[in-house]
Amino acid sequence: MAGVAKMPAMLWLLAAVFMLGAAVGLAEGHNYYDFFVKETSYSRLCKNKTLLTVNGQFPGPTITARKGERVIVNVHNQGDKNITIHWHGVDQPRNPWYDGPEFITQCPIQPGTNFTYEILLSEEEGTIWWHAHSGLDRAGVHGAFIVHPKNGTDYPFVKNYTVLHKEIPIILGEWWSTDLNLQLEEYLKTGGEIHNSNAHTINGQPGDMYPCGRKDTFNVGVQRGKTYLLRIINAGLDGDMFFGVAGHKLTVVGTDGRYLKPFTVETIMISPGQTMDALLEAKSSPSSGRYYMASKTYLSNPQLAYQNGTATAILEYKDMPLAARRATPVLPNLQNNTDDAVAIGYTAQLRSLASKEHPVKVPTEVDEHMLITLAINTLPCTTGNGTCDGPGGTRLAASLNNASFEDPHVDILDAYYYSIQGVYEPDFPNIPPFLFNFTNTNGSRSYWPTKRSTKVKVLEYGAVVEIVFQDTDILGAENHPMHLHGYAFYVVGRGLGVFNKTTDPATYNLVDPPYQNTVTVPKAGWVAMRFKATNPGVWFMHCHFDRHTVFGMSTSFIVKQGETLESKMRPRPTNMPKC
Repeated sequence: MAGVAKMPAMLWLLAAVFMLGAAVGLAEGHNYYDFFVKETSYSRLCKNKTLLTVNGQFPGPTITARKGERVIVNVHNQGDKNITIHWHGVDQPRNPWYDGPEFITQCPIQPGTNFTYEILLSEEEGTIWWHAHSGLDRAGVHGAFIVHPKNGTDYPFVKNYTVLHKEIPIILGEWWSTDLNLQLEEYLKTGGEIHNSNAHTINGQPGDMYPCGRKDTFNVGVQRGKTYLLRIINAGLDGDMFFGVAGHKLTVVGTDGRYLKPFTVETIMISPGQTMDALLEAKSSPSSGRYYMASKTYLSNPQLAYQNGTATAILEYKDMPLAARRATPVLPNLQNNTDDAVAIGYTAQLRSLASKEHPVKVPTEVDEHMLITLAINTLPCTTGNGTCDGPGGTRLAASLNNASFEDPHVDILDAYYYSIQGVYEPDFPNIPPFLFNFTNTNGSRSYWPTKRSTKVKVLEYGAVVEIVFQDTDILGAENHPMHLHGYAFYVVGRGLGVFNKTTDPATYNLVDPPYQNTVTVPKAGWVAMRFKATNPGVWFMHCHFDRHTVFGMSTSFIVKQGETLESKMRPRPTNMPKC
């Protein structure tokens, strides 16, 4: 695989000047943050433990900026392990160097060193987020990233910005009483399952329903008759979540940093990696002074073990009499953990705003058609005694088109840029290696095995790509939140069962499909998405259930450079971390 063509020094200089000018034109503002990654002591569930965090905060600090601005984050690794940070939902035009996934676009930031990320905002507007992209570190290393409209413009869902009384990040997370790094080490040794968390959290707190949670339950103060924007992020590692507020409906207006046609629900279903913006109208005459916000697992595969608790926060009317504010909070009537109809029905309501100010531009002519199967698999056991903790004594694995990705020891972006051989294989297949009834294997063990791989997909600059993600029931069908770095994409179709390439495209929504960076592929079903490959570089694609990423459910796209300067990657920064 040939790397990036090298230019004469003078041409590189001119390119750098051009790119700097383009970046300045793109980035109207300049926001600077210092992130100190370090172990911090916390008490949850009646026990103390240390957790890797940023600036001693759990969740971490919120980044705010305006559309098109430039954000600088200097990450100081004061912990005892390697770390990287990913800016989830930022396209980073021509700027893959600062995307963040470990051994994909960079080598990790080693303990005692620092690395400064340059984040270029472009079309994002709304709620995105940031998180660690190394091992399972995002359990504690994550936070909100809020992109406000440009000066002089306004939200499309309110007539005037002053109508919004307050914006409130709501981060759904998880808490492990044990050290997750030890669990990861155990998996690498034995090939067994990674255990569920001990609690769900809302803004870092489990809430009243968990032991020792009452005192520090997160409290949201509101006033009667006011409107609030909840910026909801599922930062959890492994759970689709139902979320609701007792006695209040939520009007959903955005997802993944893009606007939606508003729709009103009592319950949101949000997958790991996704964000939802929702308006909450405080009651003029509430029947109580306190209501619970609550979140619980939506379990798409009832055969799996899961965290079955309910995290709570309190919505409190601060302008109510004291007696009302001391009342027992009202609990929302969240759905049963396995209510597929509510989860599927919610996702079906996501539609782009498709207005003059926020148009939809769905590609209609497709250059690359890809059918990608999602599967939980097995690998042979390689321990000394030949027995591992996966099914039938094997190792648990996961795959895309039966290729189970493993991290190389040199980042793929550098290998592509410098034409380093043997780091990756440029032949990720457009279709699965063998076809079968993907959603009805009858438990046959013949479909279990997969193979380790470093396969990536190479795309021509400007190619229009359609990917159909197809879930399989190998070792159990379940939802998969699929995330693509460097791009948002139009989710043009979805359905249950096996995708039919002859009849299902007729059902596509090419008018106002949602524009997302993380899409929920339904269990035993499929999702079709499209994007145009106009962001050159290396871009990771993976399931946002972290254990599935660890198991190998990922790959990368290498998008070649175009002919013009503005269609080429920015020059490689000189301060990239070393492997």
